[in-house]
Amino acid sequence: MSSPSTTIAAELSTERLTLRAWTADEVADVLADRRPAHWAQDFPADGDRVIASVIAEQIADGPRDPGAHGHRLIVERGSGALVGSLSLLWPPSGSTVEFGYGVVPSRRGRGYAPEAVRALTAHALTSPEVTVVYAEVELGNEASVRVLEKAGLHRWSSDGTTALYRTDAPEPAPALSLK
Repeated sequence: MSSPSTTIAAELSTERLTLRAWTADEVADVLADRRPAHWAQDFPADGDRVIASVIAEQIADGPRDPGAHGHRLIVERGSGALVGSLSLLWPPSGSTVEFGYGVVPSRRGRGYAPEAVRALTAHALTSPEVTVVYAEVELGNEASVRVLEKAGLHRWSSDGTTALYRTDAPEPAPALSLK
């Protein structure tokens, strides 16, 4: 497998987490069901396997640098364990970009998901191409709804089964005039 560009994604840090790009070796390990010692015992989850397949396809299509956007692993800073993943579904459509996330069951209930979502959405909104960052959630998935609300997103729309939660770029401060 060829190696992706070394500048695939900006590393983001929070108080307890590091959000960093996947390596080609990590993608290969997930796809081959190999489990390095620094992974949480229940990593990867099904969603992580899906993302690894997407990344493998992107690598196979040839090296390209998505810049500061893309797929990231969620790493516990204290232990160095991989505990989940999240992704911006780049490029934006219009001025909106969707994201997805997942934290393995052994690390749920610690506030990692909202912490990671806050960092990723804030980062996405630094792009001049993005004014709205959103996620789709099944309303029956109450834990995921709570994650999005704790991360500061608000319900944008709903069809009764699923809902879109979003956060918007802050409004620019009004210009001051000196008289």
